Parts: sequence; C-alpha cells; structure tokens
Amino acid sequence: MKKDLHPSNYRLVVFKDMSNDYAFVTKSCVDTKETITWEDGNEYPLVKLEISHTSHPFYTGKMKLVDTAGRIDKFRTRYNKK
Repeated sequence: MKKDLHPSNYRLVVFKDMSNDYAFVTKSCVDTKETITWEDGNEYPLVKLEISHTSHPFYTGKMKLVDTAGRIDKFRTRYNKK
C-alpha cells in the first residue's frame, strides 16, 4: 500500500437524522465541530443529517418528503428556462 494514503482521523462518529431523531454510530473521517454524549457515556463527534434510511421515502414506503431547505425551489430557479 502507498504510504500516507488513508486519512489519519478515522474514528467513531454519531450520525443523527434531524427529522426523526434517529442516531447511529459508525466510523468516519468527516470533519465536525459538534459533539454528543452517546448511550455508553462517551462523547463523540456529531454529524446532523436531513434524511437517513429511517426517513427516506424509498426505505419507508411513504411518499412524503419534507423540503426543509427549499431545495426544489432552488433547483427550479437555477435550471429555469431563459
């Protein structure tokens, strides 16, 4: 393997779905400034998600998608025919 190819900050991180408060711990090297105390009492970096497998319409079977940031309107204005 090549030396210094992989990131050095690979650690446990909590990902939290903000639409339904579902959270899970996995390894990642994503940069974040927020932390959270997990069920085991340890403090981990926190990454807030808008959507996860517990709230995505494909996985839940519900065709309801909450547009929290106005993404559809931004898309329409960006690609509006001139």
